[in-house]
Amino acid sequence: MPKDTITKVQEYKDSLITKAEALITKGFPEKIVELNELLSTAMFNERNFSEVHQDLNIPVMAPILLNNHDNDGNAEDDHPMPKRARKEDVSGTTVLTLPSGTVPCNKPLCEMIKVVKPIIRKLVEDSNLLKMWISFMIPKIEDGNNFGVSIQEDTLAEIQTVESEAAAFFDQISRYFLSRAKVVSKVAKYPHIDDYRRAVVELDEKEYLSLWLVVCEVRNRYSSLHDIVIKNLEKLKKPRSSNTESLY
Repeated sequence: MPKDTITKVQEYKDSLITKAEALITKGFPEKIVELNELLSTAMFNERNFSEVHQDLNIPVMAPILLNNHDNDGNAEDDHPMPKRARKEDVSGTTVLTLPSGTVPCNKPLCEMIKVVKPIIRKLVEDSNLLKMWISFMIPKIEDGNNFGVSIQEDTLAEIQTVESEAAAFFDQISRYFLSRAKVVSKVAKYPHIDDYRRAVVELDEKEYLSLWLVVCEVRNRYSSLHDIVIKNLEKLKKPRSSNTESLY
């Protein structure tokens, strides 16, 4: 392998270790304070569900009255039709276009999502950086004196869990839009059924609460990662030292 390549790889490792240590000592505490301040703002602190209620812009069309009698002047038209068993099929409205235009996304929730998504992305990036930092510090496999290595592996597993959870938050947001679109399409097809309209309101309220919870969980994950790394920093950096302190 060319010496220049080896040098560049080592420079990358050294740079990553420097970034990770700065992230632990400075970046994580700053992020925790930042998220606490965000949660205290009106957008997340008040949690008034009425603020995310939004008109769907789908009017209820006037009912169509159908006459099943033949109005040709015959005398039998004055008599009621005989009762008979019949099968009725209630079908929805074929939606080609909406009379009032498009159905907009929920604007307040979209504003919240614009704030929350960068926070989730940052947690994924920070978790990935921390994961690689610990991976680089794991020593070669040897017999004995592996207590520090087990601490590294446990911490690494915790970081990987946080990374997976953060990635799942992105999926939660995309599933909200997909679910809302399906319910709104039901409203467009069955505008006279109020339960579908109510389902959209309930879905918006649920997402409102979920976005607040996501920010809380991200804050909590930063706090837990910072806590476990700081408590075990010596063992994480020197897993095979003579010190035999416990994990906590």
